[in-house]
Amino acid sequence: MPDPNGFLRFGRRMPARRPVPVRIMDWREVYPSADDELIREQAGRCMDCGIPFCHEGCPLGNRIPDWNDLVRTGNWNAAIQSLHSTNNFPEFTGRLCPAPCEASCVLAIGDDAVTIKQVEVEIINRAYENGRVRPQPAVAPSGKTVAVVGSGPAGLAAAQQLARAGHAVTVYERDDAIGGLLRYGIPDFKLEKQHIDARVEQLLTEGVAFRTGVNVGVDVSAAQLRAEHDAVLLATGALAGRETGTPGRELAGIHQAMVHLTQANVAVAGGPQPQITAAGKHVIIIGGGDTGADCLGVAHRQGAASVTQLDRYPQPPDARDSGRDPWPTWPWILRNYAAHEEGGDRVFSVAVQRFTGDEQGRVRAIVLVDVIVERVNGRGVVTEVAGTEREIPADLVLLAIGFEGTDAAEALDQLGLARSARGTVECGPDWQTPADGVFVAGDAHKGASLIVWAIAEGRSAAAAIHRYLGGEGSLPAPVEPSSRPLIPA
Repeated sequence: MPDPNGFLRFGRRMPARRPVPVRIMDWREVYPSADDELIREQAGRCMDCGIPFCHEGCPLGNRIPDWNDLVRTGNWNAAIQSLHSTNNFPEFTGRLCPAPCEASCVLAIGDDAVTIKQVEVEIINRAYENGRVRPQPAVAPSGKTVAVVGSGPAGLAAAQQLARAGHAVTVYERDDAIGGLLRYGIPDFKLEKQHIDARVEQLLTEGVAFRTGVNVGVDVSAAQLRAEHDAVLLATGALAGRETGTPGRELAGIHQAMVHLTQANVAVAGGPQPQITAAGKHVIIIGGGDTGADCLGVAHRQGAASVTQLDRYPQPPDARDSGRDPWPTWPWILRNYAAHEEGGDRVFSVAVQRFTGDEQGRVRAIVLVDVIVERVNGRGVVTEVAGTEREIPADLVLLAIGFEGTDAAEALDQLGLARSARGTVECGPDWQTPADGVFVAGDAHKGASLIVWAIAEGRSAAAAIHRYLGGEGSLPAPVEPSSRPLIPA
């Protein structure tokens, strides 16, 4: 049982981040590993709350109180077994997930939540250090084959579950390395890529085959894939960037944020230097979410002259408004990422009225205007405030305003599948699309969402495919396609 007095004796504490002047000189992770004493103390803050709402906040249903208490008592080996029973890749979620579990922590009703995410990543860190992350190959082959299209967290989670059930799994990835958005979309200062490489090695030993540089629908037809495999899982993500119709969008120097991030990550991995760089430039980031914060951190490390991040919504409060967002729902609060303490300006309640360019057709400035955003029939209506227009310099503009769904147009066309109004691929309660034997999971199904949701959907789709193939027994299925999260997608 948890320590019933732990939260009374200890306050919430996190390990110190690497100093800003040091970390912006490299691409290593911002957060160093915490010592045992700190983590065991923080795990001990987990209450004997009776009904652990953190389970509901986590799409994977992680057994958080169980492994918190195992860490508190120093039983790290049992802790990783408990953690792995629900989560294939805690080293990813422990670094990248915004932790909806913490927002629904019972202790958070009147105090600071347990540092669930930090405890999680320390469990998996020590598991790797102690050789506790081992391959689990199937006892016997099933004789069935599955193609997984996309090697992000949804595809990798499904591949691992299916391979452990005995199915022959081949993962098709259009990039030159495995990992999807984890590989080339997430900067190394949030996730160093040896964590992906370690899991790929494990999956290879478990029998998963990987084919990189293969764009399904272009390099190999969807019909060929369907003919060669007993089932197909579409885990292609939602990488179609949302565009803007702002006047001047055609000017050079205005790019989708993910193009900039991808080029930066390729360079860090030893590839060619990026064509889009923030070095010496006045950078404008349009969008206040995770992707915008990633661009901010990259711009600092590339040596930007200045960085300004714009958000059309007003600045959120520092603490939960229980009238607006009652516990245990996901609260609208100001979220300060590590990149924000590294420099740059954040401007709220503004919109770009137009981009202006120089004689060479390159962006040179943006014209800003204050705005008021109101909810009307569930939609945000933006009203400009007259007389607030002003111009600020801009040599590089990055659009981090969200995604419009999957961009796997060729594969979908060949399978006879249409994108929904949200740009996603719909499925039935068995995760199967209208195309027989073709399933979908992750952002391709849900829309751009959280890594924890991608893993949960990958695991659930794998369970459905296992049933479709007539597999014996059952695989864990943490979520249903119709489930609704406490945290919005």
